[in-house]
Amino acid sequence: MNKPVLVIMAAGMGSRYGGLKQIDPVDEEGHIIMDFSMYDAKRAGFEKAVFIIKEENEADFRKAIGERVSEYMEVEYAYQKLENLPEGCQVPDGRVKPWGTAHAVLSCIDKVDGPFAVINADDYYGVEAFQLIYDYLTTHKDDEKYRYTMVGYLLGNTITDNGYVSRGVCVMNEQKELVSVTERTRIEKRDSGIAFSEDEGKTWTDLPAETVVSLNMWGFTRSILEEIRDGFPAFLEEGLKVNPMKCEYFLPSVVSRLVMEDRASVKVLKSHDKWYGITYKEDKPVIVKAIQEMKECGLYPQNLWR
Repeated sequence: MNKPVLVIMAAGMGSRYGGLKQIDPVDEEGHIIMDFSMYDAKRAGFEKAVFIIKEENEADFRKAIGERVSEYMEVEYAYQKLENLPEGCQVPDGRVKPWGTAHAVLSCIDKVDGPFAVINADDYYGVEAFQLIYDYLTTHKDDEKYRYTMVGYLLGNTITDNGYVSRGVCVMNEQKELVSVTERTRIEKRDSGIAFSEDEGKTWTDLPAETVVSLNMWGFTRSILEEIRDGFPAFLEEGLKVNPMKCEYFLPSVVSRLVMEDRASVKVLKSHDKWYGITYKEDKPVIVKAIQEMKECGLYPQNLWR
């Protein structure tokens, strides 16, 4: 079995944040969130990372993290391009929004030859999550089903005080395997607790803080890449009719389809760590404070790569 690879989705536009949030430092030493993810991944056992980025941002990413981390891990780059579509499909006039997380992961199909983990560039996942997913990927492989995994978090540990977030809401069976995951693109704190809206905030549905959610930390065999590729034309056929400017091919949707077809199982590995992320500029002081506290208690050295 080939050693697991870490795939980092970093091509998001960052529109709510107002800049290239993935390379915004979160401590006085100039580390970014990805530094901590890659540091945790390295000590869990990962030796190679693939950054999925916009091609025009490559120089910025190399300077912000790639060149520094490449001394300790093998680093490659894959480009998520709007025009990377199946033959016969075209980008609608005026569309600038990327095609979503499944399309992002598809960008690395030529860079990955075995099991791999997927994470977001702008989420802090915690030490436990990387060890859990690495251990699973090195001890499981496909048999009569695809054997995937994901790290789940308690919703209450993943909410910002500064606006709404997108989360995959999970349903599991008694074996702690994923039954379904539904992408909720607007979840936020309300006076009554936590709730989601599907109509731009006109109506709200409550969600318990103990709900297990996906933060796009997945563990896959290479089989998922072929499944994403083969399902993309059908997604486009429907999505371009309904919402040509904003339809997105979500990774959880592909996984849910395979689970419903009984072609894949997804073991849910629950992390007890608190999530930190920068969705909005107001989130940054929170993670800066948390990172420094983790350094002071010995979870990280002051300078990660020295």
